[in-house]
Amino acid sequence: MEFFRGVNVDWMGKAKYFVGLSLLLLVVGAASVLKQGMAYGIDFRGGTVITVRLAQTPPVAEIRAALSQAGLANTSIQQIVDPSDPASKNDIRISLEQKASEGEASADADRQTVVNVLYKVLGGDAQGKPDFNMTGASAVSAFLTQKDPLSLGATAGDRYTQLGQALASARDSQHGGIITSFDQLSSVPGATSTLTNALAGQYSLGKFAIRGTETVGPTVGKQLRSQAVWATLYALGGMLIYIAIRFEWVYGAAAVIAVFHDVLITLGFFSLFRYEISLTVIAALLTLVGYSMNDTIVIFDRVRENLRLMRRESFPEIVNKSINQTLSRTILTSGLTFLTVAVLFLLGGQVLRAFAFAMVVGVVVGTYSSFGIAAPIVVLWSKYHSGGAAMRGGSAADLRSPAVARR
Repeated sequence: MEFFRGVNVDWMGKAKYFVGLSLLLLVVGAASVLKQGMAYGIDFRGGTVITVRLAQTPPVAEIRAALSQAGLANTSIQQIVDPSDPASKNDIRISLEQKASEGEASADADRQTVVNVLYKVLGGDAQGKPDFNMTGASAVSAFLTQKDPLSLGATAGDRYTQLGQALASARDSQHGGIITSFDQLSSVPGATSTLTNALAGQYSLGKFAIRGTETVGPTVGKQLRSQAVWATLYALGGMLIYIAIRFEWVYGAAAVIAVFHDVLITLGFFSLFRYEISLTVIAALLTLVGYSMNDTIVIFDRVRENLRLMRRESFPEIVNKSINQTLSRTILTSGLTFLTVAVLFLLGGQVLRAFAFAMVVGVVVGTYSSFGIAAPIVVLWSKYHSGGAAMRGGSAADLRSPAVARR
């Protein structure tokens, strides 16, 4: 499929505008990093992240102040919303820092401190009773089996195991993990008034529920951060070697510089919009490296073909022609990829939001850098390496190097 025919855009003549735009984005990103740094996720900085669902609009300022008074001053609280889950409108993510000297016991203590603070701010802790909204199905089943509110006798075990699972499932699936009255469980088969009264006597109903807890030690986080950097560098080094063998070292250098450009700009956007850098984001960056490199190689391969076919044209004209010839392919592949990751960003939920954001920015910047950064670098090198003379196509044996092709 070809969208454009007979395109004749002077891309190399506009190279200074591409470079200017890139410099602007790099400077803005660098300024953001210097001013507010990068927001590292739990994977890299270490600590504990607690996801909480509230029954009301989160009073973030009150919770933050109460946590500070409880000794958790360096705490980040972020509201998160999953478009696919309407109940998530009241979800918050509480991030606690963990020092190198602290271990799992400290993480558990901090988690309990957060729970105590939430009870203090939100209320709902009734005389020390366990909170039904934070009780698992097995614990509910064990209580019902012991209490036997339905007088089932010998058959109580299996029946109450099923009832405990059904009650917890109804709470989580029908009421978003939080119920405010045990009457809300009346739709569960077997949940008679006698059973719900027994639950009300045993459990309280808090105004929040812990949806998940993640803990990573600071040492592990440091190791993961180092490994992520080396994984990216190894990928770039391998691609540089491949392109140097397949084409010529200047092509490989230009492609790697363009990919570095893409990664730096993407990280700058992460700093600007305060998205956290996590392992999934590193996966997105490595995907971006391969995607951008592939698009660049397509253009370089067409340049190599045209060096043989367009012997009378100057090298910048050959590069322009090559970009124009691959423009339809670029728009088709990049456009469809962009639509896919854009939908993932808008509808994929909070868990995938940072990953999708990296892909959205990366697809745009990676596509642009192939013709706006990598190609002009090769043209600039050929111009100064050849003393300003125009470079022309050569024989089939001379296709690897622009400098050789001129002879």
